[in-house]
Amino acid sequence: MSFRIPLSAPDITQAEIDAVTAVLRTPHLSLGPELSAFESVLAEYHGMPHAVAVSSGTAGLHIALLTLGVGPGDEVIVPSFAFIAVANAVLQAGAVPVFADIDPITLNLDPQRVEEAITARTRAILVVHTFGVPAQIDALLSIADRHGLAVLEDACEAIGATFKGRRVGGFGDLSVFGFYPNKQLTTGEGGAVLTRSAEHAARLRSLRNQGRSGTEWLHHAEPGYNYRLSELACALGRVQLTRLDEMLALRTAAAEHYLLRLADIPGLELPPSSLPGCTTSWFVFVLRLPQRLNRDRVQSALAARGIAAGRYFAPIHLQPAWRNHPQARVSLPITESVASRTLAIPLFNRITKQQQTEVANTLAEILIP
Repeated sequence: MSFRIPLSAPDITQAEIDAVTAVLRTPHLSLGPELSAFESVLAEYHGMPHAVAVSSGTAGLHIALLTLGVGPGDEVIVPSFAFIAVANAVLQAGAVPVFADIDPITLNLDPQRVEEAITARTRAILVVHTFGVPAQIDALLSIADRHGLAVLEDACEAIGATFKGRRVGGFGDLSVFGFYPNKQLTTGEGGAVLTRSAEHAARLRSLRNQGRSGTEWLHHAEPGYNYRLSELACALGRVQLTRLDEMLALRTAAAEHYLLRLADIPGLELPPSSLPGCTTSWFVFVLRLPQRLNRDRVQSALAARGIAAGRYFAPIHLQPAWRNHPQARVSLPITESVASRTLAIPLFNRITKQQQTEVANTLAEILIP
């Protein structure tokens, strides 16, 4: 369906077009200088020594788990209120995802529920910074340290967000970013894994390239995957990164405008405008509708006016792909209560105040009896 006001839109300028076009005039379309350049600036932006670009955030989660030694017989604690890739990647690594409930404000993993979910088989905690809101990473790191667990940050929705003055993605043993077209920074399709460890970086680079090692193209040290990111995508990402602070500022301004325009709608819960010690990287703007309203009807009413909206997120443990899995038989009251009422409304870099006003006025007409 085509919408007058889309849920998201990439922000591509002539600089990105020129950089991508320049790649096509070279013989390097894969594993070339743009890959190295993009990885270098991405690592520098996060104050990390190594970044390994991959074909998607999902691919990054998969090989990050393998690099951390997660495999058959292991459990990884994950949120169910998240994109399904977090559970799928654990399964792909041969391990078992264990779902834990979320904090009702941040919508990130609740540290207390995480600690309750730890067993003798737990190997790692997969910490998602949901919707660009930093998780309580200090508490989760403390839990991991007490129990000897690895921490994998999923920052696919949170590039540029900070926790106590440090950018997310710089806390865990490894961290993963995603660059899908609806993200704050896009490479079209793509992702990256960040690490402090040269050994981990080497393993990640091998796994993304069919398990190759050394200089001989047909020498494979272990079974790997084709998770490479093209030179075209890396050129796009490299230029996008030079504009990231500007793009995040645009999204913050748009979020603040929504917070102002929607504040007077009775019963409508807005995302937190700020949290102590945190800055949000606004990936999406997610409302919580009053319990009395049917979310699907609200979404359909917006669509009838040409306004896109999205159900962020359907709980993973209730999805058709997962609901018959043994780990899906779990009580997650906060997750289920929140997920039944959440609705994302249009947010992107170049959304205009006129478009936001239309969205806000339309919501008011639909929601106010």
